[in-house]
Amino acid sequence: MATLSEKMAAVEGRMLRKDPLPEFRSGDTVRVHYKIVEGDKERVQVFAGVVIRIHRAGLKSTFTVRKVSHQVGVERVFPVHSPRLVKLEVTARGKVRRSRLFYLRNLSGKAARIRERGRENAPGAEPAEDAGEPPATAEE
Repeated sequence: MATLSEKMAAVEGRMLRKDPLPEFRSGDTVRVHYKIVEGDKERVQVFAGVVIRIHRAGLKSTFTVRKVSHQVGVERVFPVHSPRLVKLEVTARGKVRRSRLFYLRNLSGKAARIRERGRENAPGAEPAEDAGEPPATAEE
């Protein structure tokens, strides 16, 4: 006889997302395409902002996106395995040193900016110049 945890794992396994989301981390700027139901109509709404938190818990995994709209901060929690989550686009990769960016709630304007991570190993990126040798001068 199967234990309760084995039964739960079997049920949760069927509900997991089949098409994986692109890899993203805290500090990344994303565009989340989410299905909205209004009456008997369905439409896709885009929510763009910075990922401030990722909660990894199997089927209950979520991520929180924060944006500022009309000088008001708006945060929204999205379930990773929800069938209403249509698409996730990573528009910029942020360079941060923490996994929880709750300090952004107290910052506004330029202070709330996040530096972009370098793209050294990205496909199609130009290789960096050799910094080992100084550039030649006209006197030589």
